[in-house]
Amino acid sequence: MTTDGNVPYLLTPGPLTTSAATKQAMLRDWGSRDKDFIALTAEIRERLVSIAGVADSHTVVPVQGSGTFAVEATLGTLVPRDGKVLVLVNGAYGRRMLTILERLGRAATSVETAEDVPIDPAVVDAVLAGDPAITHVAAVQCETTSGILNPMGEIAAVVAVQGRRLIIDAMSAFGALPTETTDYDALVASSNKCLEGVPGLAFAILRREVLSASADNAPSLSLDLHDQWRGFEANGQWRFTPPTHVTAAFAAALRDHAAEGGVDGRGARYRENCRILIDGMRAMGFEPLLSTALQAPIIVTFKMPADDKFDFETFYDRLAARGFVIYPGKLTEAASFRIGCIGHLGSDEMHGAVGAARDVLKEMGVTSGAPA
Repeated sequence: MTTDGNVPYLLTPGPLTTSAATKQAMLRDWGSRDKDFIALTAEIRERLVSIAGVADSHTVVPVQGSGTFAVEATLGTLVPRDGKVLVLVNGAYGRRMLTILERLGRAATSVETAEDVPIDPAVVDAVLAGDPAITHVAAVQCETTSGILNPMGEIAAVVAVQGRRLIIDAMSAFGALPTETTDYDALVASSNKCLEGVPGLAFAILRREVLSASADNAPSLSLDLHDQWRGFEANGQWRFTPPTHVTAAFAAALRDHAAEGGVDGRGARYRENCRILIDGMRAMGFEPLLSTALQAPIIVTFKMPADDKFDFETFYDRLAARGFVIYPGKLTEAASFRIGCIGHLGSDEMHGAVGAARDVLKEMGVTSGAPA
C-alpha cells in the first residue's frame, strides 16, 4: 500500500489514507438525477445493509456531511418530541450527543464513566429500571477520544430486556469490528472511517418499521431521514444536491472492502496494524492509555512522555515531514497524543511510522517515551 508522490500517510481516525481506486472514482462528473447515479446510490445502500447483516429488517438513508450530521439527523428523526434519551458517555462523542439532544429540545440524561473505563451494562440496566420515562438509549461503540471499545452486545441485551430503543454511534467501528448485535433501531457511521472512503457522506442504518412511524418528528428539513427515505422509496433520488464525487468514491471503497473480505478481512489488517504500532512504541518506552483488553484496533492513545526534551509540536512536525500525520490527544484528564491504525495502510506503513518516531526521538534527544 502506497501513496502518490509527497502525499503523507494519515495515521488518524479519519479523514484517512484512501486507495488509488477510491481516488480515481472522483475523476468523473455525475448528474445527480441521472439513472447511473441513482444506481450508484442504490448500490451503496444495498452494500451497507449487507455489511450490517440486516437487509431483511433495516434500510439505509445516506446524509450529506460528516458523521455528526447523521447522528443529529437520526436523533431528531427517531426520538419523538416527548421522548427521553439515556446517553452513555465515556468520551467526546457521547458528550456531543448530549449537546445535540439539548439543541433539539429532547429530554436527556446520561451514564458517564472516565475516558478509559468502558460503560457498565449493569449500571445501564439499573438506570433504565429506575426511570420509565426513558424511551431510547444512545451509545458509542468505539470512542476515539481514547480508542476504547464499549460492550455493545451486552448493552443491547439490557436495552432490549428493558423494552427501550437503541441508537448506536458506530462511526469508528463499522466495517472493521462486529457490531455484536442487530437489535437496534439505528446504527450511524460515515464514509471516511473503517470503510476507507473520503469525507462528505454519512449514513444511518434504520429499522424500517420504526422509520416509517417517525414522520413529523424531525425539527429540521434537511436532516429529516423519514422524508429522505420516502424520496428514495419513490424515485431513488436524494432530495437535495448530493456529494456526487464523494458518493462515487464511497462506492469504490465499498467494493474494495468486499474484495478484502468484508468486516473480517478489514478487521484483521487493522488488528495487525495496531499490534505493530503498540509493540514498536512500547519498545521506545511509550505507554498506551488502555489495556489490551479495552483497546480497539482503530486509534491508540499514548500518554505524553515525561522527558522534558519531548515537545509534541516538534514530534508532530518532524513525523509529518517524514510522511506520517498523527493526531493530538483529546482526553480531558491527561496529556496525550493519538496514532491511528485505520485507512489504506498495512504492515510496511506501520513499521515505517514506528521507525520514523524512533528517528525523531533521537533527533530531539529524548531517551525514553515513558510517561511520568
